Amino acid sequence: MTDSSTTGRCDCGAIAGPLGECADYFYAILAEEQADPQMYRWHAAVVCAYLLQHPARAHEKYLDVQFRLLQLYLDKGLDALLRVQAHQVARNKHGVRSGYDMAPLAEYAPLPGPGSPGPFRAGFSGLPCGDGGFVSDGHQAYGRRIQTIAEATVESWRSLTA
Repeated sequence: MTDSSTTGRCDCGAIAGPLGECADYFYAILAEEQADPQMYRWHAAVVCAYLLQHPARAHEKYLDVQFRLLQLYLDKGLDALLRVQAHQVARNKHGVRSGYDMAPLAEYAPLPGPGSPGPFRAGFSGLPCGDGGFVSDGHQAYGRRIQTIAEATVESWRSLTA
């Protein structure tokens, strides 16, 4: 990651915000989610978008699934993403099958490549974080901001094939 004290930019191209670079926002979100079940509903979208915007921090073999999960979220909404996520967790707990069940994601485009897009029109260091944390103006407003980040992430990755 780029040192924001000298460049003021994250490795994704975003300008550092009041909390620092995107990683600082990401870890603050993860911590805040632990105490807020409503905020936690967006956890999968947050993780997928963050890792796709910062692929050097991700495991390359999972980026395709994360890209498809974001497409599902944008296409069918948060409840659909939560259903697919719950299906995977239940499947993994039973140990019946190994690997990820790609059937719910089959209709979505694979991760474009090679390369990595950026900068993104919306990122984590642009999130407002007031006295009430990331949801100081409500969970729905927070959800809309996460959706905007997800849209910007998918849009930028798709630009690699244009």
